[in-house]
Amino acid sequence: MIIPLKELITKVLMELNRLNYAESTIKSYSLMYKRVTIFANENKESYFSEKLGNNFLKEQYKCTVNYYKESLPKGVRHAIRMIRVLGDYQLHGVLIRRIVKKPGYVKPPQFKSILTAYEKECEVNDYSMRGMRTRVQRLFFFIDYLDSRNVQDINDITPEMISDYVKTIFPHHEKSIAAILTTLRMFLKFLYLNEYTEKDLMLSVPKQKKYYYPSIPSTWKSDEVRRMLEIIDRGNPTGKRNYAIMLLVARLGIRAGDVKKLKLTDFNWNTKSINFTQEKTKSTASYPILNDIGWAIIDYLKNARPVSSSPYVFIRMNAPYEAFGKDANLYNIITKYTRLAGISIPKGKRHGLHSLRHSLASGLLEQGTPLPIISEILGHLNAKSTSVYLRTDIEGLRACALDPDEVFLND
Repeated sequence: MIIPLKELITKVLMELNRLNYAESTIKSYSLMYKRVTIFANENKESYFSEKLGNNFLKEQYKCTVNYYKESLPKGVRHAIRMIRVLGDYQLHGVLIRRIVKKPGYVKPPQFKSILTAYEKECEVNDYSMRGMRTRVQRLFFFIDYLDSRNVQDINDITPEMISDYVKTIFPHHEKSIAAILTTLRMFLKFLYLNEYTEKDLMLSVPKQKKYYYPSIPSTWKSDEVRRMLEIIDRGNPTGKRNYAIMLLVARLGIRAGDVKKLKLTDFNWNTKSINFTQEKTKSTASYPILNDIGWAIIDYLKNARPVSSSPYVFIRMNAPYEAFGKDANLYNIITKYTRLAGISIPKGKRHGLHSLRHSLASGLLEQGTPLPIISEILGHLNAKSTSVYLRTDIEGLRACALDPDEVFLND
């Protein structure tokens, strides 16, 4: 139910206080809302609306960004957040916490035992550590939502609450929405199958009627990959390590997460092969040790790798000489060399190590390699994951294009 702006502000400030926001923070909100009230009165508005909020930000802060789709300007982030709080509370009756990663997440006490049981269930199902972290992280947003609505018992969850929660995620990308809904369904199914809830609330989660339509992968031209590799200073230890890492991804398509997990025992120098269990798919993979990769690894192991008892091939070059951290995505490695090589990166293009893997797939496709073979090389379990590269093969698409004149001549 829509309530007058003044009453809405009062309820929001009371909720901030109930959630134990700092006194200084509540004061900042109060001062901001006084300005919003004055602005509304000047415009003869008695109720909050998206239009009112946007006009306020535009006039007071010169802010015209679509804060659902664009990154927020640093100088107005707090103002946008305060305006969004009004809109969120009016729609949902709760303060929706922003979706940010919380490495030190504290589980609400009423849900602690259930969340712990669910985490153990994920471990039993042999989910990868990375997959489990992502899954649980998404789930925390739903748990926070329940806690903000003062839900004390898991059986107090209603289909209406689930519907209201789903409304809060609509600003996200459709792929993110699909992932969030899938996580929610699996958690609710877990609750029902383990008799935490009397009803199967999974059935209350709406379905997203979207076709499988992944975004086009970011790729590099073969000349750009060559320039990146050539610019690496292989005269110093870090350069030797980074060169070997980038070769493994660019030439073999090994995922960055698997490169981090490679152990010295995974290399069979007699058969010239690398054998390991992929972190993402849990399937066994075997790759050939190509000549350039083999010599790069040997150079790194003999002349660059710090003395360490770590079983992993690639380790930190600064003390402590241990494996990379679990959250390290090695993004800085390729970023460094694209910059040194003078390669310009278009806005919006993803340029992590994974893009080298995409480039390998695209190059194989251009050479006429069948998709099933590319799937096997990349370690895909689903052919749909590989078929997206069809959209990067521009020359192949041109070859399939029809000549309009020829069509009309044969009509």
